[in-house]
Amino acid sequence: MATIADKIQEQRQRIASACKAAGRPVQDISLLVVSKTFPASAVRAAHAAGERRFGENYVQEGLDKITELAELRAELEWHLIGPLQSNKTKPVAQHFDWVHSVDRLKIAQRLSEQRPPELPPLNICLQVNISGEASKSGVSAADLPALAQAVAGLPRLRLRGLMAVPEPAADFETQRQPHRALAALLAQLRRQLGQQHKGQDLSLDTLSMGMSADLEAAIAEGASMVRVGSAIFGARTYPQV
Repeated sequence: MATIADKIQEQRQRIASACKAAGRPVQDISLLVVSKTFPASAVRAAHAAGERRFGENYVQEGLDKITELAELRAELEWHLIGPLQSNKTKPVAQHFDWVHSVDRLKIAQRLSEQRPPELPPLNICLQVNISGEASKSGVSAADLPALAQAVAGLPRLRLRGLMAVPEPAADFETQRQPHRALAALLAQLRRQLGQQHKGQDLSLDTLSMGMSADLEAAIAEGASMVRVGSAIFGARTYPQV
């Protein structure tokens, strides 16, 4: 039976193959291991296999793992990738390193106000509803420039880029389309914010897109961070409500 380390190696090979096909250096891609619904022991095993970036969808579950793995805190980078409600921003600002799911200025303002000054700036990706699905979170492409400009000016935050969860598609070319659209939005933001915020550290270097089912398409279109969970840990079992 394949171990977590074996599965990570398989995904690393997938990333390397996708980079070769796209003519990109493999160093350009970060693997974010999505550990939601899996125990801290699974994170510990992935860390032992060389991983340090972990993504959580649920605030309390993530906080519990951060606490349980406190002795590894300096070696781990914790990313919140799920929806964030305004009443839960404080512990996120205090304990996470990245938030990928900011889609409202109110959330960003609260994170800015609540980020402890002794910590490095909180890394922020703006979530874009790239497929225009009514059921999905995310700012619209039309409203993105104004939100990005406002977030870029907030203290104790560092705007890093964009994140999206496109509508699933079965074939490679269809998968590429929303990733291509997100990459185009980031390029546009770089031009706009680079002119408006001269002198600031606005690298806007992150495209958080691509998951277990479509990471090859995302890498082909410029992803810098792919989010993989089930292909490493196996199928998720959600609690019955």
